[in-house]
Amino acid sequence: MKKILALLIATLMLLSAASALAEGTLVYGSGDYTRINPAIDEHGEINLLIFNGLTAHDADNNVVPCLAESWDYDEPTHTYTFHLAKGVTFHDGEPFTAEDVKFTIEAIMDPANESEIASNYNDVKEIRVVDDNTVEFELEGNNAAFLEYMTIGILPKHLLEGEDMQTSSYFRAPVGTGPYKLERWDEGQAITLTKNENYFLGTPNIDTVVFKIVEDDNVKALQLKSGELNMAQVTPKDAQLFEGDDQYAIYRMKTSDYRGILFNFWNPYWQENKDIIPAINYAIDREAMIQAVLLGQGDVAYGPLQRNIYNNPDVEHYDYNPEKAVEILESIGCERGEDGFFYRNGEKISFPINCRAGDQVRIDLAQIASQQLKEVGIDMQVEIPASVDWGTQYAFLIGWGSPFDADDHTFKVFGTDQGNNYSGYSNADVDAALLAARSTFDSEARAKAYADFQVALANDPAYTFFCYIDADYVVDARVKGITADTVLGHHGVGIFWNVAEWTLEG
Repeated sequence: MKKILALLIATLMLLSAASALAEGTLVYGSGDYTRINPAIDEHGEINLLIFNGLTAHDADNNVVPCLAESWDYDEPTHTYTFHLAKGVTFHDGEPFTAEDVKFTIEAIMDPANESEIASNYNDVKEIRVVDDNTVEFELEGNNAAFLEYMTIGILPKHLLEGEDMQTSSYFRAPVGTGPYKLERWDEGQAITLTKNENYFLGTPNIDTVVFKIVEDDNVKALQLKSGELNMAQVTPKDAQLFEGDDQYAIYRMKTSDYRGILFNFWNPYWQENKDIIPAINYAIDREAMIQAVLLGQGDVAYGPLQRNIYNNPDVEHYDYNPEKAVEILESIGCERGEDGFFYRNGEKISFPINCRAGDQVRIDLAQIASQQLKEVGIDMQVEIPASVDWGTQYAFLIGWGSPFDADDHTFKVFGTDQGNNYSGYSNADVDAALLAARSTFDSEARAKAYADFQVALANDPAYTFFCYIDADYVVDARVKGITADTVLGHHGVGIFWNVAEWTLEG
């Protein structure tokens, strides 16, 4: 009887999901959100549906017009003039104007708001509203990535002026100009979006998109199978479960997303033991990781720009060499104990690494790294805390990556005191090279500066790089319009770049 009941429930779920899709609702398996705030928080796939920037990305990640129809740049004064699209309205019907642009970027730049992306606008000297449809940005100097950073979602001044940019209730009921608008937010359960009938780039084809909160990677696969989800990013192992099933399409998409160990240099442990990091680097068998965890879907990582035009392959890769790892440890005065671990001044070479709960790929990578490090005498324990304290932790299984301008996810990640520098890393040569690369439009000069950056970073590692990962999306086969060759970014974000053009067939 129990088996019959379970089968009946599963059948009803499948019929329900199929019915929802037929009626124009796409159910996507998403991580949870505490707020939706593109000005403060960098991450968030949902931002692409609710908000627009002055610029956007196309299928090849090139910068293209969006809320700004065009722009001019006056190099002598370092001034960008953006000419805004006319007749655009926010979801509440209020007009979008240049005042909203000025308000949004100034909010990001305000140190009191603690925006993660403030460093993208460090060199903005003045923002001037010329008229409702024209806004000027005067910069301190050239910034080759500035149009890239104008992809940030623009917020409505009329709803946020005078509000706290961290805690305003607006960020639980956001209003943007994007293709979808918020209909309902069931905390911890789902965020329901409906199409914006007045979207200035054309009404979307799919009526409703539901971001169903499913934190655990393994559960996403189960809910795809049961029909509770129509679309989700899953692990390579789980993607195999859908091979040969015509009801699903599997999109194995390239990303610029890498994984590795972030060392927390605010922690006194690394101030005293920074010289063991090269040994850690040599102890990692990256190819074994890729085969075991990613099932071959990924590339060995040695730096942050390998899927960027400015990658410099001629740096130290720290290829797997456990003998060299041991040699380094011995050369800096560490001694191997009877338990097989190295000791320094009587203290075991030992530290924990944190992983976020639910991210099975990161957890598996950390477990393999832990075993590989034990083989050379380093004791790294994998921990999965309820929350991460960036200031006190020892290490974190980090992921970053940008398929866009090379300034993105380098300047703010490795630059001293920048917004996403969660490791407390500081290197004067790295800072100088990143600033030089940002400050010129000349491609040869940028290539040299980024080459210098990568050499300096390899010589003084901030991370132990593991691998670049692909993003596996399993989608109901009736969903059409996903661009399979688009290179995605951090966390596999970017697949929704053209969601307004997607259709549901059948």
